[in-house]
Amino acid sequence: MTTPENWRKSSYSGSGDGNACVEIANDFTRVAIRDSKDPAYAALLFPTRAFVAFIEALKPDSAV
Repeated sequence: MTTPENWRKSSYSGSGDGNACVEIANDFTRVAIRDSKDPAYAALLFPTRAFVAFIEALKPDSAV
C-alpha cells in the first residue's frame, strides 16, 4: 500500500492550488489517504466500507 505506484491524486488536481490535495491508495480491505505535499508523513487508514459510506454521504443528493 505504501509503494509510489499505488498512490494517486485526484484527476481534478492541476497546477497551482490543485497541487494542495490528497493522494489515495486502496486495496480490498482498506483505503489510505495522505497529504500530497508531505507524503512521508503518516497516512490515514479507513476500512473500505466505512470510506465508501463517508463518500456517499458527501454527495449532494444523499439522504442523511
